[in-house]
Amino acid sequence: MNAPVTPPAVPPYRHTPLFPAAKDTAAYRKLTVEGIRVENVLGRDMLVIPREAMRALAEAAYIDINHLLRPSHLAQLRAILDDPEATSNDKFVAYDLLKNANIAAGGVLPMCQDTGTAIIMGKKGRLVWTDGDDEAALAEGARDAYLKKNLRYSQLAPLSMFEEKNTKTNMPAQIEIYAEGEDAYKFLFVAKGGGSANKSFLFQATPSILSHDRMIAFLKEKILTLGTAACPPYHLAIVIGGTSAEMTMKTVKLASCRYLDELPTQGSEDGTAFRDLAMEKEVHALTQSLGVGAQFGGKYFCHDVRVIRLPRHGASLPIGLGVSCSADRQALGKITRDGVFLEVLEPNPAKYLPEVEDATLGGDVVSIDLTKPMKDILATLTKYPVKTRLKLTGPMIVARDLAHSKLRERLEAGGGLPDYFKNHPVYYAGPAKTPQGYASGSFGPTTAGRMDSFVDAFQAAGGSMVMLAKGNRSPAVREACKKHGGFYLGSIGGAAANLAEHCIKKVETMEYAELGMEAIWRIEVVDFPAFIVIDDKGNDFFKELNLG
Repeated sequence: MNAPVTPPAVPPYRHTPLFPAAKDTAAYRKLTVEGIRVENVLGRDMLVIPREAMRALAEAAYIDINHLLRPSHLAQLRAILDDPEATSNDKFVAYDLLKNANIAAGGVLPMCQDTGTAIIMGKKGRLVWTDGDDEAALAEGARDAYLKKNLRYSQLAPLSMFEEKNTKTNMPAQIEIYAEGEDAYKFLFVAKGGGSANKSFLFQATPSILSHDRMIAFLKEKILTLGTAACPPYHLAIVIGGTSAEMTMKTVKLASCRYLDELPTQGSEDGTAFRDLAMEKEVHALTQSLGVGAQFGGKYFCHDVRVIRLPRHGASLPIGLGVSCSADRQALGKITRDGVFLEVLEPNPAKYLPEVEDATLGGDVVSIDLTKPMKDILATLTKYPVKTRLKLTGPMIVARDLAHSKLRERLEAGGGLPDYFKNHPVYYAGPAKTPQGYASGSFGPTTAGRMDSFVDAFQAAGGSMVMLAKGNRSPAVREACKKHGGFYLGSIGGAAANLAEHCIKKVETMEYAELGMEAIWRIEVVDFPAFIVIDDKGNDFFKELNLG
């Protein structure tokens, strides 16, 4: 008889976390919340957290991150002003963003009119006890911040496949809670605006590009597609690999928040995530060489770059790209036996603001009188090349996605465009709530590309002859401007509070008031900053940079 076959010994399982726990180096301030206590349960000390502690922490977080920035981010903006290699355009944008931060820190005007989707990640220790329904407590706190402050409601509820309605609370929030750790409840609070969220990309690549030169060529091509619509300078995150598409993109978001900065810097056979510092340095240098700069040409397309490598299935190579924009809104929070704590953001950004005059930062500035007839405005603009800095004074019409759709319906029904759309420039924007005593809430530009499909028909009908927004546009817009004699002007993305404080003097509803912030508005502006991006001759600043 044959001897029985002894099965091979199964080695003991050794679990290695994909993201090893890192030391928390953030500085925190303590919130005044009562009711946290420690109870002995089955011989173990349990941290008991009342519902109000979670609600109050979320409310404080969303107030802070819509008005304050991390000191490290502000220091990076100041570094642009101190860099002799930075262009005048780089410095002009950085200076404007620092001024914007200083205004937003007053707690009245948020730093960006798009006050974002509330995203919360919680990590609940095994020795933490709550009453349950933590998600509801955190969501209520976020909602309370949006209701109490001058923040915009951007969330649309689908009533049917094609009909939507604003929820008027900025809810729902995106909340994810994980089990991790011992006797603390830790959080990451993020306000993610539509502009930067729309610049999150997943590419299902093939393992054939896993070599240095092929990967760099691939990344260069994809980074250029980011454009400027999401308000650079960016914190750029690149993730190579992933056990699933959703893991890749989740890692992109966390990396863009610098949440994963303490990862190991080399890989292992256990498959842990790691940062590739050499590739981060190389890709950062690549972004500086592209010429895109801080929105209108130069060196500072990105403040910094994170490159994270993940394990993958042998047949797959997901690659994710994403950014955190100039409204770099996130904060850590935690609840421990010592209390409720929120990351300290910078309450005094003025200390990063040097004594510099606007006139020294961007060359000659051309003043444009918007009270003149449209033909005269066009005759003035045609004298100047792309990249020319402008200051706009006079009336503008504000309209974005839903308003454009309404006007297209009117045009297609044979009604033509209203005169106000023909006689004035159109500014793509949607305001935050107006504080008492102000003419306007934060009122910065929205992404121009969403309106590209309307331009040719509107210009053919005499409208949209001068457009103002942020970011690059499609070749169709360039061709329409050449054919119809129109212009696209770029505004500085991320400076919404500064525009409301200094440039926008009057706001009134023109039409479609039922659309809320998507209504058509008429505004009066003074010295509103802009650049010529596309002219009536077919020239396009972003085409020169291979962005369109």
